[in-house]
Amino acid sequence: MLRCPEPHREEFLVLSTGEMLGRMVRAGVVGCPVCQKEYEIAAGVVYFGGTGKGDGAAATREPTTDAQTLQALLDLGGPGGYVVLLGSAARHAVGLAAVMGGIHFIGVNPPPGLEELPVLSLLVCECTIPLRDAMARGVVVGSESSRAAWLAESRRVLLPGRRLVIENETARPDGVTQLATGQGLFVGEKK
Repeated sequence: MLRCPEPHREEFLVLSTGEMLGRMVRAGVVGCPVCQKEYEIAAGVVYFGGTGKGDGAAATREPTTDAQTLQALLDLGGPGGYVVLLGSAARHAVGLAAVMGGIHFIGVNPPPGLEELPVLSLLVCECTIPLRDAMARGVVVGSESSRAAWLAESRRVLLPGRRLVIENETARPDGVTQLATGQGLFVGEKK
């Protein structure tokens, strides 16, 4: 599901493992066969360059959302596939995994201190979500990542007809039908 963040055609990336713990890659390199760039995997995190902080968002208060609420808002209806957790939303991975078995979570630009788990892969990239188009069954966006560029990326990786939950009820992403707002959240569906 990974893709190179450089602006070229999508191509499968090549993995060279250095250290593994079970099925989790703890150290290694991911390489792009198109542009020849290589990206380090360290402590289970794939670093696609940069710090993941983007252009700096204004600090906003995180809504206090529980895993059961997010599960209901995502409306996945069964196991399988991937849910992307962008920015501070990656903090929900453990709670969501407890109520949504059989789904793999991908934390992009996670908060400091969050570690890779068997149900959670971690990626860092300052400019894009380094995943293929239309691959996620759901996306949850932390409030600090609710700028237009990150919302466009969130929409890009979301499958049509699937839900986007943003921890900023004032967000209005393009190409997403608003389903609900309130309690600090925006919920929409990709057209």
